[in-house]
Amino acid sequence: MASVMPKSPRSVRLAAAALCAGFGALLVRAVLAIPEDHPGLAPVVAERIAESGVEHAVTAVLLNFRSYDTLLEIAVLVLATIGVLSIAGSHSSVWAPVAEEADPVLSALARLLAPFMVLASGYLLWAGEHAPGGAFQAGSVLGAAGVLLALSGYARPAWVSRFGLRVVISVGLIVFLAIAVGVMFLGGALLEYPDGYAKALVLIVETWLTVSIGAILVSLFIASASPIEELRARAGDGR
Repeated sequence: MASVMPKSPRSVRLAAAALCAGFGALLVRAVLAIPEDHPGLAPVVAERIAESGVEHAVTAVLLNFRSYDTLLEIAVLVLATIGVLSIAGSHSSVWAPVAEEADPVLSALARLLAPFMVLASGYLLWAGEHAPGGAFQAGSVLGAAGVLLALSGYARPAWVSRFGLRVVISVGLIVFLAIAVGVMFLGGALLEYPDGYAKALVLIVETWLTVSIGAILVSLFIASASPIEELRARAGDGR
């Protein structure tokens, strides 16, 4: 039986380029097909925003009207981060020191700024209900605080185990899924918040998403800072 020759990298690249070009052409055609005087979805969102539990249109769309999309986004982030940590090993535990020795100036700056960054993260989380902000913005600031601590030479706390880190990374997705499915037992559909409880449920989801997104960003940064020689040696040892 003749062996099947693998495709050359050039043919794979050409096939991928053709697929991307075709998809891009479909997107352009879809955009050009929209009438110029089309009002979009803004009037619909404004009409139903009182039912969303929040006052800001962006938060209403992301956490209520199309929350299934946000659920899939956080699922992709969690799975990608767990995969990266599985490859990188224990070196990429959260707040593992990137710098071997803490720079005195950077260390003092980190001690000064980190508490304010956590406070700013909490404000962005709270403001997302009625102003620009929300879980992704708050999680980004929280993750930046962790990155700053890692660059300052601070090691991760001893109580942050590998299992605990994975729990923190996935807790936002777990809570989101629990609420999405839990409302079905109250007579609603998937991700259909009951009347009078939408605001509280959105706040719960955003709070835990903030924690998870912060841990995800720190973990991905630490993993990308791992010495490539160490990762190659670990792969060669089969670990």
